Amino acid sequence: MNENRIIQRIKDGDKSAFEELFKLYENKIYNLALKWTGDPQDALDVSQEVFLRVYRYLPGFKNQSSFGTWIYRIAINVCRDAYSKNRDETLSLDGEEEFETQIPDVRYSPENEFEKRQIKEVLKEAILSLDDAHKAVVIMRDINGLSYEEIAQALEINTGTVRSRLARAREKLRKKLAENGNFFEAGKSNNSEETHDKEGKRS
Repeated sequence: MNENRIIQRIKDGDKSAFEELFKLYENKIYNLALKWTGDPQDALDVSQEVFLRVYRYLPGFKNQSSFGTWIYRIAINVCRDAYSKNRDETLSLDGEEEFETQIPDVRYSPENEFEKRQIKEVLKEAILSLDDAHKAVVIMRDINGLSYEEIAQALEINTGTVRSRLARAREKLRKKLAENGNFFEAGKSNNSEETHDKEGKRS
């Protein structure tokens, strides 16, 4: 409700209200842009463009979706416009929010710091190798923590598409890491599950 009041104040001509809205979303949009571009200055440029578009188009915002969904949609579009999937950048995964996803246990010795760093570098490269559609859902879900519904609204697709894209993106990341010997082969766990299923059926 507070957010809606701020938006209404902006529409009513209260310029100071936009500063309040900016503070609510400044870090969220910057972090999304940083994960996409991998460069602080580029992320700042993207953020500025996002808020310029918000300022320009907010009078026409009809509250048909949440404001958060609307601004994330703008942010993804700006990232897509500004940076192609083949841009040679390094994705930063440093900070409190590490990449969390449903992937097999990592195969490395806890004491082997070199291998830990190697895994992170491979993961960065794997995310950068994704096309825009798959990169968007991975960043929004696994890094920014948006719900399937929020992602669907932001990207203007249905939740089923979000889930399928996320599954494909995670599978690509698994394969990339497996190629570098960092993950257990998925087939091993699958085989044990299949055996368990068969035994269950026989019983």
